[in-house]
Amino acid sequence: MKCRQFGSTSRPISEIGQGTWNIEHVPVDTAVAALRSGIDLGMTHIDTAEMYGSGKAERVIAKAIEGRRQEIFLVSKVLPSNASRKGVVQACEATLARLKTDRLDCYLLHWRGSHPLRETVAAFDQLIRDGKILSWGVSNFDVDDLEEVYSLSSAYPPACNQVLYHLEERAIEHAVIPWCATHEIAVVAYSPFGSQSGFPAPRSTGGRVLQQIADLHGASPRQVALRFLLRNPSVFTIPKASTPGHVVDNAKAGELELSSAELARIEAAFPRRPRPRSLPMI
Repeated sequence: MKCRQFGSTSRPISEIGQGTWNIEHVPVDTAVAALRSGIDLGMTHIDTAEMYGSGKAERVIAKAIEGRRQEIFLVSKVLPSNASRKGVVQACEATLARLKTDRLDCYLLHWRGSHPLRETVAAFDQLIRDGKILSWGVSNFDVDDLEEVYSLSSAYPPACNQVLYHLEERAIEHAVIPWCATHEIAVVAYSPFGSQSGFPAPRSTGGRVLQQIADLHGASPRQVALRFLLRNPSVFTIPKASTPGHVVDNAKAGELELSSAELARIEAAFPRRPRPRSLPMI
């Protein structure tokens, strides 16, 4: 699995990781097997959140990474309702307990809420000093929010911004990706296969283009979609896979190389819409 430097950190992280939203709905043994399969394939960037299953997803991950913690770049997220200075610290301690680990590699604010960002950043700084997290970041932040939170950071700048990004939702390409690249902040794409609309149907115009390109490479349309999103060097993806078979399919996208002509075909099949007033999120 190819790795990239994760934002302002000095760590090389797998460009394709593993998301765990709704993984608690999968039988535990199946979910654990899928995550471990991904780790074996180099997908060592594992993302979760205290919100996912009210902590159940974190407990599943604890089982999957048992005995392999040193290999993992482990990320979790704090809910905005817990994002006061005291609340962040308490939420982090609860997350660490569920994950059965002594530290997170990165800890994110899930989305912006009512608590002042200054308090949240101060809590992140404290957690870094205490060794409970190694870096921090944000999720679902547009450029104006990024500018504000960046101005509040000092010794420990934000490492990443986790945002919605897939072929039919490319809003972050307008300003978020360029801004993050300039400020050495990694962009982590969640729901890279689509959200409410789902993955492009095989008989749709875009679906046919993906299949045609996939056939040329002996790949799958989903592998082609992941590779397209990863064409920008500051982007990482965290597709969810609930079975070992799906994990293998995702991992193979790391071996795929698309030509400039193929990238242009995908661009044309999934045109970027005008910049929206607010950043899309789910």
